[in-house]
Amino acid sequence: MRCGVAAQELYVFTEPASVMPARSLTIRSRTHMMGANAMYDRFTFRNNIQLVAGITGRWTMRVGGSWGNMQTYSVKPESFSFYSRYRLLSSDDVHRHFRLAAYAEGAYTAAPFRHDEVTLMGDKSGFEAGIIATRLSQRFALSVTGSHTQVLHYSRKNASLFSPPRTFQTMQFSISGGYLVLPKEYTDYRQTNLNLYAELLTQRSLDNKRYYLDLAPALQLIFSSRTKLNLGYRFQLGGTMDRMAESSWLLTLESTWLGVFKKKG
Repeated sequence: MRCGVAAQELYVFTEPASVMPARSLTIRSRTHMMGANAMYDRFTFRNNIQLVAGITGRWTMRVGGSWGNMQTYSVKPESFSFYSRYRLLSSDDVHRHFRLAAYAEGAYTAAPFRHDEVTLMGDKSGFEAGIIATRLSQRFALSVTGSHTQVLHYSRKNASLFSPPRTFQTMQFSISGGYLVLPKEYTDYRQTNLNLYAELLTQRSLDNKRYYLDLAPALQLIFSSRTKLNLGYRFQLGGTMDRMAESSWLLTLESTWLGVFKKKG
């Protein structure tokens, strides 16, 4: 385990209902990578640098910014985002637990408005709210997330001027599974963890009924219970949305420190 959260519920493309331990801090680097696409005949990337803090035993907050060349020919700063997750319910048993949490996220981006797909990781400005339920049983963890996103852009006031109609409102749903492969038995916190993940991710526009359905398998290594390395590949199974690309890679590196913030009193 790492920082009080079961390793196999540290999902790569989504967040679990579990929160970080109080007074802990994580520094995270997330890099999305795409090959040549319809807009640019070259490799493109977006890197998000994030600070994640455990404020209390129930409340986690995150701030971050992105830069890259996904929406521009040259590498430029893109966006700023803020995220907050609060654990609503916990139920614990031996080698089992259930968590229910709510989250909210807001983002501003300087990137141009393109494509139907809505993300707050650098492509769109807006806000999102959702519910996460995560169940851990032995070596397997399953999580379900449902959320709603509203895009904020000046063209929303004149939506009738754009053809085809732009997407400003979406619903998201995901099912994520994680399995702890190694170690077979915990004997030391310095043991390396190997986790395998598979996530189904879908989004549907409320403006024009377009959608996508993606599958995202991933591999994760955790070193000394504090440093995590993820590699995932996301690809489209079906859909009607206009997207920058139907497949991408995600590389994540992060480290966590406990007891960073002093306890009051």
